[in-house]
Amino acid sequence: MTYFIFIGDMLVMLFMVMLVIWVGFKTSDEKNRQAAEIPLNDEDLEEMNHG
Repeated sequence: MTYFIFIGDMLVMLFMVMLVIWVGFKTSDEKNRQAAEIPLNDEDLEEMNHG
């Protein structure tokens, strides 16, 4: 049973890694840069949302 859970976890991790790689290659550099800056600009976004 332990091996079944371990193999399942490894398959989920493989899926998540492949998803990140696929999204990284499919999106443009500009979109990747904008997404990477979201945590850096969160104070600005909160001010815009709360007035």
